[in-house]
Amino acid sequence: MVVQIDSNARVLIVGTGDLSFKVMCQLVQKHPNVRLVLAGRDEDRTVRLANLVRFTADNLGLATDIATRTFDLRDIDQTAEAIAAVRPDIVFMGASLQSWRRITELPPKIFAELDTAQYGPWLPMHLSLNYLLMQAIHIAGWPTVTVNAAYPDAVGPVLKTQDLAPSIGIGNVANIIPALTRSVAEELREPPEKIAVRLVAQHYFSHYVPRFGSAGDSTYVLSAEYSDGRPAPKFDDERVFARLTDEFRRKGGLDGQMLTASSAVRVLSELVERTGRLVHAPAPDGLPGGYPVRITDAGIAVDLPDATTRDEAVAINEKCQQADGIESIGADGTVTFAPHTMAIMRSMLGYDCQTMALADVHDTAAELGRCYQAFAERHR
Repeated sequence: MVVQIDSNARVLIVGTGDLSFKVMCQLVQKHPNVRLVLAGRDEDRTVRLANLVRFTADNLGLATDIATRTFDLRDIDQTAEAIAAVRPDIVFMGASLQSWRRITELPPKIFAELDTAQYGPWLPMHLSLNYLLMQAIHIAGWPTVTVNAAYPDAVGPVLKTQDLAPSIGIGNVANIIPALTRSVAEELREPPEKIAVRLVAQHYFSHYVPRFGSAGDSTYVLSAEYSDGRPAPKFDDERVFARLTDEFRRKGGLDGQMLTASSAVRVLSELVERTGRLVHAPAPDGLPGGYPVRITDAGIAVDLPDATTRDEAVAINEKCQQADGIESIGADGTVTFAPHTMAIMRSMLGYDCQTMALADVHDTAAELGRCYQAFAERHR
């Protein structure tokens, strides 16, 4: 679907957590004419957060339009009514049942052990609210571009089976691009502004490489070219990756969401400006994993590295998805989780889910939430 958007676009931000806050802060500075609508369940929190961004923009001399709405995503009809009333050009989904950051609050040794289960088993916490939101958007009947921040690599392809996939995701593959670009430039002894990288990779890759300086069990495609379009010489991937734990290491966790927010704003900016600049994003049109893309008046198009076909790119990400804990996504949206990662969830949390039908996602998420809460309380 092609939706015409201009610099006065109305952007509905769903969720009042840290990422939504950081996205708004960056977006109002880059695009002060964008009309923001912040939506949350708690009216007081929503109004206070909107005013915090508004007053900060005032201090910077930016006249910013921020409205608020209150609705609960679990009430699909209420959400659909709000979307129909707001009539957003873009919906940014920043809500999930449990942020990925929650497990980082565990004692370091416990977190490190649980983190080996990877991200796939936590899919229900991010899929549940997205499924509700996309149903509401469908009911509202308003043409909008949807941008998902909650595990888009897997949420997109699951919802694609029901023709409910968000238009595009943010973060993950995009978050690693600045460091990779600088590292490749260092390898080629060129200024980073003269180098453009293209990366096909799933969330596992972008999570693993900055932490361990290697690709681990990833499958991926990485290439580089000069800013004038000429192919760059071949380079040593392992040396490039190793720099991400050395001179290009960075803070993660809550502070690291500054980078994720900038990845989101880069995509949102392209949706507003449609310059066709190369950006990276997960799940364009519900594809698994992340890709280089270009956004123009014609829509969102994948722009793959030379000699890589679309089918090959999808297969690469589906294989890497297994390392992230998702064995497969069926044609009906049923998710089969990888046995080796689910075994860790079972031994540590007492949670076991081999397969999950889309219709069961809300109950599965509730069970996972209960298991994690009990686990976290034991390790306070």
